[in-house]
Amino acid sequence: MAEKLITRNLSAYFGQVRALNDINLAFPENRITAIIGPSGCGKSTLVRCLNRMHEVVTGARVEGEVILDGENIYDPAIDAVGVRRRIGMVFQKPTPFPTMSVEENVAAGLRLNNIAQSRAERARVVERSLRQAALWEEVKDRLNRPGISLSGGQQQRLCVARALAVEPEVLLMDEPCSALDPISTARIEELLLELKANYTIVIVTHNMQQAARTSDLTAFLNAGDLIEFGETRQIFTNPARRETEDYITGRFG
Repeated sequence: MAEKLITRNLSAYFGQVRALNDINLAFPENRITAIIGPSGCGKSTLVRCLNRMHEVVTGARVEGEVILDGENIYDPAIDAVGVRRRIGMVFQKPTPFPTMSVEENVAAGLRLNNIAQSRAERARVVERSLRQAALWEEVKDRLNRPGISLSGGQQQRLCVARALAVEPEVLLMDEPCSALDPISTARIEELLLELKANYTIVIVTHNMQQAARTSDLTAFLNAGDLIEFGETRQIFTNPARRETEDYITGRFG
């Protein structure tokens, strides 16, 4: 199983406060890795470090390495914008651009990344991305309507389509279903299972059932430390650490 993304002694700080402690993880290609753990344990910080979003926060910094296809994305010679094109991100709450149509939302990443496209090429990218996000059939007749006119679940899939439009290699998802109803959550989970054929996916979730249903591997974090990492089936049925078992069974967290 080829490793697409690797962290080596990755630590993250907010000012003098250390949020992650020497995290060593390997994310295999075309697999879904779930990051679980109690609130405040560093899950979101970890995924934001994977595409250099952490450094956007004032006073935040990173130590260690994040290796993408053998290259450290924190090398001073590496462009952060280019990293974020290769490693896309979908956030906890749907974030369609409120003044843009459905079509413009999907195409926004092309403009932000200075990807020149003819009108016909852009239309093809928009359709391809919406199809990948399992949204095309629902919106193909209202591409010019505002993105925020869609339902919450549709807005989240619109954000997935926007991330896919620039053809990333890795897709990070930070609690993508926390604001959604059960039906929309099921659609996003189905989508994840389809997308992993073409993408390496990392998902942060508080939902243990979601992690068990969708992921191939699971990493359990607590207080900034990586407690356990392995195949999801093993983590959920026979964890090596008592702390992992206590969290999964609801004894704490």
